Amino acid sequence: MQLRPAAGRLAWRDRTGIQQQTAFGLSIGAIHRRLQTATMSPSNLSVVEIKAFVPARDFAESIRFYEALGFTCASVFEGIAYFRCGESSFLLQDFFAAEFAANFQMHLLVEDVDAWHALALTVAARFEVRIGEPEDQPWAMRDFTLFDPSGVLWRIAQNIPRASAA
Repeated sequence: MQLRPAAGRLAWRDRTGIQQQTAFGLSIGAIHRRLQTATMSPSNLSVVEIKAFVPARDFAESIRFYEALGFTCASVFEGIAYFRCGESSFLLQDFFAAEFAANFQMHLLVEDVDAWHALALTVAARFEVRIGEPEDQPWAMRDFTLFDPSGVLWRIAQNIPRASAA
């Protein structure tokens, strides 16, 4: 890539040969970001987040369920509700296929699984959904299962110390 000043602008050709330009008034950081985009450096492959699309048989009821569980519904647009809790998030979709929902599973890693279980017990009773008891697992997690109103299985877990070999 060749950089060349042209009448108060910085111009270059990207990897595809398309002419790109920016004003000199931009910060070095802005110019650097443009150059990274133009050259497709490995840093452009950084992942920001990943979200699953969770199915909902009754969209309004599912929204109420997840809000009762402590998730914040940040937005709803055209049959998609964006939920978050701390740094974790997912998308609830107004779409339901029984086989898909019955085979869909989410995993939520928390700091205190017993506190989450106490909350989830009240939510499960209110929404008449199944919930399991917390158990220590051999993979160094304590978790419990919770089904949402559409039948989606959630495993809510906390890391625990790995049991030492005897």
